[in-house]
Amino acid sequence: EPAAMYLSREEVASRLGDWPVVSLDALWVGGGGPEGAGAVRVACSSNLDLAGEMMAGRKKEEPFAPLAARIRGWLDEGTSVVVTATNRGAAERTVELLDGYGLRAAVKSGSSLLDGRISSGGLTVATGALSRGFRLPSELLAVVAEEEVFGARVKRRPPPSRKLESFLTQLQDLKEGDYIVHSHHGIGLYRGLKRLEVDGVANDFLLLEYQGGDKLYLPVSRMDLVAKYRGVEGASAGLDRLGGTGWARTKKRVRKSVERLAGELLKLYAERLAVEGHAFSPPGHLFDEFEASFEYEETPDQARAIEETMADMDGARPMDRLICGDVGYGKTEVAMRAAFRAVLDGKQVAVLVPTTVLAQQHYATFTDRFAPYPVVIEVLSRFRSRKEQAEVLRRLASGGVDIVIGTHRLLSRDVEFKDLGLAVIDEEHRFGVANKERLKHLKKKVAVLTLTATPIPRTLNMAMASIREMSIISTPPEDRLAIKTRVIRFNEEAIAEAIARELKRGGQVFFVHNRINSIGAMADFLGRVAPGARVAVAHGRMKESELERKMVGFVSGDYDILLSTSIIESGLDIPTANTIIINRADRFGLADLYQLRGRVGRSSHRAYAYFITPEPSRLTDEARRRIEVLTELGEPGSGFKIASHDLEIRGAGELLGTSQSGRIAEVGFDMYVRLLEEAVRELRGEEVTEEFTPEINLRVSQYIPEEYVPDTRQRLGFYKRIASAATAGEIDAISDELADRYGEPPGLALNLLETARLKLILKKMRVRELAQKGTRLYLAFADNPDREAAARIISNAVSLMEAEPRRYRVTPDSRFVVFMGPGPERGPIEEARYILKELSAGCYI
Repeated sequence: EPAAMYLSREEVASRLGDWPVVSLDALWVGGGGPEGAGAVRVACSSNLDLAGEMMAGRKKEEPFAPLAARIRGWLDEGTSVVVTATNRGAAERTVELLDGYGLRAAVKSGSSLLDGRISSGGLTVATGALSRGFRLPSELLAVVAEEEVFGARVKRRPPPSRKLESFLTQLQDLKEGDYIVHSHHGIGLYRGLKRLEVDGVANDFLLLEYQGGDKLYLPVSRMDLVAKYRGVEGASAGLDRLGGTGWARTKKRVRKSVERLAGELLKLYAERLAVEGHAFSPPGHLFDEFEASFEYEETPDQARAIEETMADMDGARPMDRLICGDVGYGKTEVAMRAAFRAVLDGKQVAVLVPTTVLAQQHYATFTDRFAPYPVVIEVLSRFRSRKEQAEVLRRLASGGVDIVIGTHRLLSRDVEFKDLGLAVIDEEHRFGVANKERLKHLKKKVAVLTLTATPIPRTLNMAMASIREMSIISTPPEDRLAIKTRVIRFNEEAIAEAIARELKRGGQVFFVHNRINSIGAMADFLGRVAPGARVAVAHGRMKESELERKMVGFVSGDYDILLSTSIIESGLDIPTANTIIINRADRFGLADLYQLRGRVGRSSHRAYAYFITPEPSRLTDEARRRIEVLTELGEPGSGFKIASHDLEIRGAGELLGTSQSGRIAEVGFDMYVRLLEEAVRELRGEEVTEEFTPEINLRVSQYIPEEYVPDTRQRLGFYKRIASAATAGEIDAISDELADRYGEPPGLALNLLETARLKLILKKMRVRELAQKGTRLYLAFADNPDREAAARIISNAVSLMEAEPRRYRVTPDSRFVVFMGPGPERGPIEEARYILKELSAGCYI
């Protein structure tokens, strides 16, 4: 409650009355200000003049020269200079940047900037958040805030950590009746989340149904053992028999098949390793400046993608990395940093995009980002005349162009580079077969960075098998809202209402009609249902000048509705357009629909997507499933999940010419990928051991109550994440997320989180079972390959038994027993944690 967190106005006034008060109304210079006895006058000036100089110099070749000149002047006067940075990494980057101007600075971290450790007349970079800097002439001190140097930054909340594997194993999209795969028991049917009470202890269980109607109640704490079944189109899953040997035989059969495939994959991997590429020079002073001038704070996912890309560019093997992330999540920034590093090394960069519209948008983005640097950027597309194209090609061949952005025109045989070092490919699945063959040839020679929101099944297969490098950017902007997706019939009233709602709030509307021959009639229809709205028509057969005029006009706000074909699928980034209506959505592919829907929702406003389809009876099964997937997955960052559903709908296809769809259908895609990864690791000579999962049976209720998290799918998602957490940090992050979204977790949910922490300790100590019977705890140990740790645990157990023989003992079957006694001070979870700490003393932290 607010009263528990904040003081009232009266309480604040009362408490302040007990203390002398210094009131700082504003920073001021000279006359004015407080007067009278006890008044405190501070002669102080702001850094507005410096901030103005920095802003004016941002487009120049050396944007940080004004700061360097100011710092030199202050140091010459004997003034101490402090530059702030938000964290240690940013501080070290600032030190390197200043070093490039001949200024040596030391990094200082601490709670106070003015704690006496700043050297007189010296230059210091201090970690800490400061909104504005200031100068105190009387104290010979100048403090410069990070935002005054690099400009205002958009700060984002750190997301919960996510791993690549979790995207396919999340269960938030699980519905009753769906097939589910249990690691030990095979394929069953999910029959819902059930609350059961056993001996007075209530818990949540997943009810799974197997062949013959057999039922398995799986505790939510063991949900790491299950994944939703994803097979292939046209292949139905068969239920396994609970307790039978069929599932073990199926896994053995599929394992033999993937071993052959793993050999082929590793052969391809070895061929790539054998190709000698260009190892790019280490990033220097200019690259640090370029990084520092990024106006947003990198999200953890984005920073990881940048770090992995830079590491790839360090090596001699040609980079082939896939960056997967939704529209607006920062993929382009990763590409621009890679491009800048390539240009600094004297290499040329080709940015290949699927549409003319996207080429123009990338050209504008790159031009603005690279403006302070002497980098020549050109665009090659239909919007350029033949004469202009010929001139670009001539300069490209002679080395006069550093970065060229274009459509498939870049793959034409008349395009020659003087020294191409990096190719950036945006949405590779949008290119035709002939173009892909040219891309394959290109990839053998240069570093390649592929950007996508929805990787195609073949690419996803390669990445999941650890053969192709992949980075996922799944962190949405902090204020990004889910897109409301609705399926409607072609109804004049519904369409008019959707358009009117958007125009009433000052927005714009996309209307997608993918038939050029009837697009004029659709324009007349929109004129009737939205009288007074300014409608622009755009399609690929228009003259380049006319198409560009319509697109630019819509971006500028000259039109209210853009009626177009799917030409807008990639490229238009318009924050004011937050409603899209797609006619005959059933005729589009899943990735195409996802990309089209991504045209809206680019701001903090709620966005709406309307899919116009015929009656359900007239839809194909595949079209109906595509629409269902998109309406279910409307949250930001769903691109990777969309791709995994695409695997299910279209099938995983063939890998390297070897058909594996039948094998995937037998065990589901998640299990198939796990078996393939194991086979690849074994062939690489890595040790593969069966995953060790402790069994915990404590007489403690532990679940997420409905009144705390009402939505069943959300609860399933949290259950799965808690059960699959691999570190204590992940569990802490989930706990923080629960508190942030739903308030302080109740005791039942805290029990679940604490048990998950216990499981991590048990796993490390090789305890296969922790069970409670009455007032006794039983610990059964598995073989421990760490002999030294095993000996220490035995020694600690013996010491405990010698000290308290009535409390601790060992059974004939080698289980360690703890007698908790009646009414223990600690509950079973706390008691177990205490015992584990005592047993592991000296060998585990």
